[in-house]
Amino acid sequence: MSRYPSVLMCCAYVMVIVALWGMIPHPAVAAALGLLPIAALLTIRYLFIWVLLFVLFSFFRLHEVFPVLMPFKLPMLLSLAALGSLAWHSLVSRSLTLYWSRPMSWLFAFWICVIVGLVMASNRGIAISSFTSVYWKIMVMTLAIIWVVNHPTQLKLACWGIVASGLLVSLVAIQNALLGIGLVEGSRVTIGRNIGSMLGDPNDLALVLLFPLAFACGIASTSRLSNKLRFLTVIVCLSLSFAIIQTQSRGGLLGMMTVYAVFLQQTIRSKTVLISLAVVGAVVLYFVAGIGERASGGAAEAGIDASAMGRLYAWEAAFKMAFDNPFTGVGLNNFYFNYYFYSPHWDGLNHAVHSTWFGVLAETGFLGLFVFLGLIASLAKTAVATLKRSKSADNPPAYLFVASKAVVAGLAGTVVSGTFLTQGFVWPIYILAAITIAVAQLSKQHSL
Repeated sequence: MSRYPSVLMCCAYVMVIVALWGMIPHPAVAAALGLLPIAALLTIRYLFIWVLLFVLFSFFRLHEVFPVLMPFKLPMLLSLAALGSLAWHSLVSRSLTLYWSRPMSWLFAFWICVIVGLVMASNRGIAISSFTSVYWKIMVMTLAIIWVVNHPTQLKLACWGIVASGLLVSLVAIQNALLGIGLVEGSRVTIGRNIGSMLGDPNDLALVLLFPLAFACGIASTSRLSNKLRFLTVIVCLSLSFAIIQTQSRGGLLGMMTVYAVFLQQTIRSKTVLISLAVVGAVVLYFVAGIGERASGGAAEAGIDASAMGRLYAWEAAFKMAFDNPFTGVGLNNFYFNYYFYSPHWDGLNHAVHSTWFGVLAETGFLGLFVFLGLIASLAKTAVATLKRSKSADNPPAYLFVASKAVVAGLAGTVVSGTFLTQGFVWPIYILAAITIAVAQLSKQHSL
C-alpha cells in the first residue's frame, strides 16, 4: 500500500509534463521538468550544504569579491534552496531536532525590539526595507545554523568553509592594496567599491576578515590536527592579518590583537609577558598599518583627529536619538538619515555611527541596548563554559575543540572591535552567536 502514493505522484507529474509540452512544445521545457525532481531531491537532501553556502556568500560577499559570479544570482538561488530544504525538514519530514537555550531567549527578545522598532521608526519605509531585504534573512539563517549544525562533521565543514572564504577575501584585498585598486583616502584597501559592495568600506572589510581569523587560529593552535593543516592555517592567519592591516581600521586592528591575545593567553601564563607583548604589538601595528599616514585620523591632525571627533559627534547624536525614543530608538537603519537632526556638528554630510553599542542604542533605544548587552553576556558565558567542558572532556572531536576556542576569541574580538565597528545589525555577530549556541549543544551531547 505504501507504494501507491508514490505511483500516484509519478503519474501526476507525468501528466503535468504532457500538459506543459502540449502548451509549450520546446525541448528545453521537457529537459527542465525532467531535471526538476533531481533538483528537488538534492535540495532536500543537502540542507546543511545549502545553508552553509548561503551564509558564506552572504557574509563574505563572494559574488562581489569575484564579480564574474554576479550574473548567476547565487545568493538568491542558495537562499531559495536553503529555505526550501529548511521548510521541508522542519514542517514536512520533521527530521530537524529543535531545542532552546538561554542565549536564544536574549536573541529573540532583541529581535522583538527590532520588529517593534519597525512600526515606531522615524522613517518606517527605510526600516521596513532594511528588514525585508536583509535582516529577516539573518534571523532565519541564524536559527538554521543553530538547529542544522548538529554533528561534528558539519562543524568541520563549517570551520574550513569560513577559513577558505576568509583566505579568498584576504588575497583579493592584498592584491587590491598592491595594485592600488579601490583605495580609500589613498591608502586604505577595499573590495568592490566601484560596484557598491559592503566590502567597499575598509571598516566593514576588516570586520569580515576578523571572523575567519578566529577559526584559522583555532585550527593552527590545535595540536591534535596534522602539522600540514596547522601550517596551512598559519599561512591563512598571516594573509588575513596583512589584509586587516591594509584596511587601516582601528577597530579591525584592535579586534585582531584581541583574537591573538586570547590564543596567546592559553599558552603564555605570565601576565607580565602577555601585557608586554600586547604593548609592543600595538606600537608595531600602529606604524606597520600606517595609521599615522591616514588622511583621516592620521598623525598630521593635531589634538583629537577628525576621525575621532567624527565618532564623538556621531555617538552624541546616537545618545540623543535614544533619549528621545528610549524604548524603540529611531528604527532599523535610521541612524544615518536622522544624523542631521541630532548631531551637534553638521558638516554638510550624514555620517555612520561607527560603533556597535551606540548603533544599537540609537536604533533600538535603551531597552534594545540592554537586551543586546544581555545577549552578548549570555553568549560569552556560554562560550567560556563550552571551552571548559571541551578541555575537560575525554577525547572530544577535534573540530569541536577548534570551534570552542574560535567562538571565545571571536566574541572577545567582537566586543573590543565593536567600539569602532558597526556590527549590531549585520551578519557576523549573528553567525557567531549561532555557532556559539550550536557548539555548546554539541559539547553537551558529547559529554553525556
